[in-house]
Amino acid sequence: MKNPILKTTLLLLVIFIIVNNSIFYPNNILSWDVFGYYLYLPLKFIYNNLGLQNDAVINSIIEKYHNTATFYQAIKMPEGNFVMKYSMGLSFFYLPFFYIGHFVAIIFNYPTDGFSSPYQYSIFIGGIIYSIIGIIVLSKVLLHFFNEKITAFVLILIVFSTNYIVHITMYGQNAMSQNYLFTTYALILWLSILWHKSHKLKHSIFLAFICGISILSRPSEIVCLLIPLLWGIKDKTTFIEKLKILIKYKYQLILFAIILLIIGSFQFIYWKIQTGKFLFNSYGGNAGEGFEFFNPYILEVLFSFRKGWLIYTPVMIFSIFGFVFLYKRNKAIFYTLLIFFIINLYIVSSWSCWWYAQSFSQRSLVQVYPIMAILLGYFLSWLSLQKKHFKYIGFFLLFLCMLLNLFQTHQFHLGIINGDRMTKDYYFNVFGKMYATEQDKKVLLINRSFDGSENFLNEKDYTSKILKNLDFENAEIADSNIANSGKYSFRLDSLTVYSPSIEAPYYNLTDKDHVWIRVSAYVYPIFDIKSNPFSVIIQFNHKEHAYKYKANDAENMNLELNKWNKISIDYLTPEVRQKTDNLKVYIWHRGRNPFYIDDLKVEVFETK
Repeated sequence: MKNPILKTTLLLLVIFIIVNNSIFYPNNILSWDVFGYYLYLPLKFIYNNLGLQNDAVINSIIEKYHNTATFYQAIKMPEGNFVMKYSMGLSFFYLPFFYIGHFVAIIFNYPTDGFSSPYQYSIFIGGIIYSIIGIIVLSKVLLHFFNEKITAFVLILIVFSTNYIVHITMYGQNAMSQNYLFTTYALILWLSILWHKSHKLKHSIFLAFICGISILSRPSEIVCLLIPLLWGIKDKTTFIEKLKILIKYKYQLILFAIILLIIGSFQFIYWKIQTGKFLFNSYGGNAGEGFEFFNPYILEVLFSFRKGWLIYTPVMIFSIFGFVFLYKRNKAIFYTLLIFFIINLYIVSSWSCWWYAQSFSQRSLVQVYPIMAILLGYFLSWLSLQKKHFKYIGFFLLFLCMLLNLFQTHQFHLGIINGDRMTKDYYFNVFGKMYATEQDKKVLLINRSFDGSENFLNEKDYTSKILKNLDFENAEIADSNIANSGKYSFRLDSLTVYSPSIEAPYYNLTDKDHVWIRVSAYVYPIFDIKSNPFSVIIQFNHKEHAYKYKANDAENMNLELNKWNKISIDYLTPEVRQKTDNLKVYIWHRGRNPFYIDDLKVEVFETK
């Protein structure tokens, strides 16, 4: 580095990463999603209870440290054990700092429970170290293609003109996957460059390890293998040459595959022990969470005012333009980066929860900014050669992108830009503002709780309609012994455990983003509810599997025996994955003795 501009830039970025992370030090770094990523370590090395057969351990941790409102980070198996929802890759990143925290806790007499202050500070410092490594390695990658001025400018744009600030130096507890995967992608690029220059064994081993940990962290990151695999291929001739190189170094290729399998085997073995299967869909407990490969949300990911990447991170428009100049100047990596970009965007856009709750812009694309940085560098290289006036306009637009990002980052910090509920109308209501009025907030998406509580408090803002009312006056399914209205009711007993259901696809309910559902019924219990319980079930079905499943148990209702009791439950529709997803409402009898229901009704409340 002969030019001090890059050294100075790197130094300032390192200082910024350290200072900004310190300013935004989280109240509890080991909480929410990070809690799930991290749990493998204390459960294995402290509690020797990886399957959580004794859930008193996790309950005591949550009660003491308030890591999460609900234990969504794992799913309970029929056998009583738990299986972690997230794969274990991030725990490998945490591991050395977990041991440092454990050692400090022992030395200074802190609780050695995996969650006390030494563990939290250690994981926090580890996150900063990984971030710094990522920026330094990315600078090496960029220097391979550009001069020091372009490299410095690209680094500044990546940090200050994107949501890098939010998700690596402010929120996400400095321990979310993006923080580590940004660094692994920088390393994958750098090691791919080094291996294709020298074909050294050490580079292929390190590359295999980095790819393996990335994939173990998020299985969708298997797309990272495209980078070393396609590197240098620009036509038929180079394709044949690449095949010859892979054949020549076939033993390195075999070792590469073995390392990947060894790293992956940790997850496979864990699943086998906990579930009896080597492959297990840990997201399968929620049909509303998974990949929609035949119905990707590409336009929403790119352009929606809720989380559109190019809306909230417009500098990436210039990065995408970089493909044009990359094609003209370096075809050897053009097809590699283009194929990677398309496939990765498709995978990210196929996730059913494409808005990645409580995030700014597209959180799921932060880790691939090292790839986008190369494209941005080629755009800047082209721009620097243009006529003076055109060049000034281009750099002025880039400067505006930076100012907009910094301002909107501040808005996000203040809560003006909402992390989950943005709409087009609200975006323009608060554009350029340092505050949001209550009138502005009326056009936000509905506020959804994280703890499962739902209170329909603003009924005056909605209009209602009756979806369906089952009065059971059909003699074939009814019981004439007793009725709340009419002549018949419906009897549930040990032979008939489910009532007739009320069902409707979402498009029959509304064309808006949500409705409230009010389920009411009259019930006539004859036996004590604790010994003869029932539940009112409200759910949505996607691909014949239930999500947003809500069971309202009779044990929590104040019911009188031998009397008709009216029950009523409010339910906010989920973020439906498809408009064809189906609402289903019914009553499930969990006891053996009979009781009666009548006038099962579903009422729909739609915003005015």
